[in-house]
Amino acid sequence: MSTTPAEAELLARALRGLGPTLPLLTEIGQRFADAGHELALVGGPVRDSFLGRVSPDLDFTTSARPEQIEQVLTGWADQLWDVGRRFGTIGARRRGTTVEVTTYRADAYEPGTRKPVVAFGDDLAEDLVRRDFTVNAMALRLPELSFVDPHDGLADLAARTLRTPHAPEVSFSDDPLRMMRAARFVSQLGFAVDPATRRAMTDMAGRLQIVSAERVREELNRLLLGRYPRAGLEVLVDSGLADVVLPELPALRLEVDEHHRHKDVYQHSLTVLEQAIDLEDPPGADGDDPDAVPGPDLVLRLAALLHDIGKPATRRFEPGGGVSFHHHEVVGAKMARKRLRALRYDNETTRQVARLVELHLRFHGYGTGEWTDSAVRRYITDAGPLLGRLHKLTRSDCTTRNRRKAARLARAYQDLEERIERLQAEEELAAVRPELNGHEIGELLGIRPGPLLGRAYQHLLATRLDQGPMGKEAARQELLRWWAEQPESGQPESGQPESGQPESGQPESQQQG
Repeated sequence: MSTTPAEAELLARALRGLGPTLPLLTEIGQRFADAGHELALVGGPVRDSFLGRVSPDLDFTTSARPEQIEQVLTGWADQLWDVGRRFGTIGARRRGTTVEVTTYRADAYEPGTRKPVVAFGDDLAEDLVRRDFTVNAMALRLPELSFVDPHDGLADLAARTLRTPHAPEVSFSDDPLRMMRAARFVSQLGFAVDPATRRAMTDMAGRLQIVSAERVREELNRLLLGRYPRAGLEVLVDSGLADVVLPELPALRLEVDEHHRHKDVYQHSLTVLEQAIDLEDPPGADGDDPDAVPGPDLVLRLAALLHDIGKPATRRFEPGGGVSFHHHEVVGAKMARKRLRALRYDNETTRQVARLVELHLRFHGYGTGEWTDSAVRRYITDAGPLLGRLHKLTRSDCTTRNRRKAARLARAYQDLEERIERLQAEEELAAVRPELNGHEIGELLGIRPGPLLGRAYQHLLATRLDQGPMGKEAARQELLRWWAEQPESGQPESGQPESGQPESGQPESQQQG
């Protein structure tokens, strides 16, 4: 097989990359050969060896059936598991390395589903042609270490191109999730999609509707956590896939009028995402700083991408030529929550992203620093543990080309961060509570746990945020003053707090926050 200089360099790099695992590869390959079976390293580990990347696991394909795989690995592996037996996969661990060995596949797909009718094959070439892209359809036969590349994956790797082994229409019809994978590999590897493959993605985008929300979510996560997420997202949008899985994103491509009275919200959002990524802290940087955001951070990246999705629904053309997006942060938070739930994100991720979207404009009321300490305290407590991410999202949201305005915003936010640090140091705002707990409030006012006690607690909390530390006696006087103004004060409830009162003395509504 003749190779170009670029391909020759890739082959040399692969050999160097596989060096530490070569003893294991030849060892496992010899065991299968001695048992009369073929074995090949395949897929991501082969691709990554050419790219100088390290794959955490090793994937193999074999002519052996699952029960035969198990027999060969027994006595060699330190641990075995067979949760993938139905699909022909047996997993194992050997000296800290995880391997998965799968029988050659020759799957068929039903037209209305992406779930394959599992069929085992007898030929490596047949197995490789059913893989998603040519760069993942290369193999290394073991133990002889012979390179197998029937679909010119090495040439595509050298050209940094994604192309399907089959005709793309066949490949994507069989498994529509492969279209999402193309965008994910663009983000992770910095590759481009072959024109014919991209056309098929555009023509067949609607077929992605049959894929489960959970599978789509996992591909979207991997895309967002990749090295080039902007490029991956652009593939999603330009191909029409985003119209199916994340329609709020292409909806940001608002028509910009001839006077450019507002910026391109779609491009702005992608820029904010890139700037937020640039502000992420190094992995492990949260040891001494509770507001550090070690990258890659999925919550920050989702919030940056979705922070302006409320703008299309709130855009108004004002008299005199202006454009407004009043309350787009509130509308956007609701939209973000709805979309993330549809994609089956967990409750905590959904809550955090929606909260960041809701808070991302709060800083713009800071102006030239006229906020009182009370307003700064509220900013801190409303953000809570999301404060570090909110700092980075807010800074990333400044994409103006006006250098003077950009410098002014940067100075204002720097001033706000310094005030936050000072107040946090003085008052330990991360754990701010009223001077009286729920039990003390109920005892002083003679009321039981419930909505009324919750209102009293919230009033004291708001007073604490407005005035700072005030001491228990001043808190009692303020609570009695507030109580005298309440209509319920003329009808005090007798009795002590019920047994269901939280041990901390806080009302239940506060504990759940």
